[in-house]
Amino acid sequence: MILPIDCHIKTIVFDENYQPAKDTRLTTNFANLARGEHRQQNLRNTLQMINRRFNDLAHWDNVTGDRYQVELEIVSANLEIVGTGDSFPAIEILKTVIFDTQTQQRIDGIVGNSFSSYVRDYDFSVWLLAHNKNQPSFSVPERFGDLHGKLFEYVLNSPAYREQFNKPPVICLSVSTTKTYTRTANCHPILGTEYVQDAYSLTDEYFSKMGLSVRYFMPPKSVAPFAFYFKGDLLNDYTNLELISAISTMETFQKIYRPEIYNANSVAGQSYQPSLNHEDYSLTKIEYDREERSQLAIQQGQYTETHFIKPYQTLLQNWLNSQVA
Repeated sequence: MILPIDCHIKTIVFDENYQPAKDTRLTTNFANLARGEHRQQNLRNTLQMINRRFNDLAHWDNVTGDRYQVELEIVSANLEIVGTGDSFPAIEILKTVIFDTQTQQRIDGIVGNSFSSYVRDYDFSVWLLAHNKNQPSFSVPERFGDLHGKLFEYVLNSPAYREQFNKPPVICLSVSTTKTYTRTANCHPILGTEYVQDAYSLTDEYFSKMGLSVRYFMPPKSVAPFAFYFKGDLLNDYTNLELISAISTMETFQKIYRPEIYNANSVAGQSYQPSLNHEDYSLTKIEYDREERSQLAIQQGQYTETHFIKPYQTLLQNWLNSQVA
């Protein structure tokens, strides 16, 4: 069955003047920073942190430590239901562009980085919560994440995506606080020390349904490993500068949103279990309301249920069944 939905890609520059579009998820890293009285200073400080970290990692032929500037674009993929005039925001990701001030060239970085999805909000903040309400033990609904995974792959395989991007995305997220990670002897010059987990987290399994594998690395001078979700070969499909663009961008966001883990005053050891109850950490000077973010996730999940899941339930289910048959 062919899905009667067209994918359209649009981009917007993420800089200190960025303002979220009306259909942007407000819990998204970049959108959350662009709100409130100090929004412009938040954005300016964030971009400065990204640039400093990039130059710190790209230190060769960079004596003054300011050769590179990272430019960010928000990539939005909207799904338009053919014949209805209805459009729904499917995913938002970040694309990095590296400006080399020495050669005056702009170099494509990685697309992906942060990952935003209304359907994921529905899955985790509506469906999963409802499924476990009044249950004696936690469980995951049957076919949890199947629709989201197939929609994600539909976007990546769409002409709209392929016309603009020649590589699949790399998505970098925080490691799970429910799992233990063990340091290995494998060390990559850019990604750093590799860790392995004792078991896959629910997020790992959810992203595997999007066709993405996961590896965990703690980059040089970082204090905790990150989860990198990717297609293909993470270590060989991307250049050093591409990998650095992902690390510098996402480490900055995680220092703001998960300071207990990524701005901790001690470094992850041989065996490491992340915790948000850790008290020995430093705060950035960037404002962020984590409690509001959790509340908005539920509201956004309910919005998805009302405007996408329920109205097109039959269409989506028939298409999904045809994909997994």
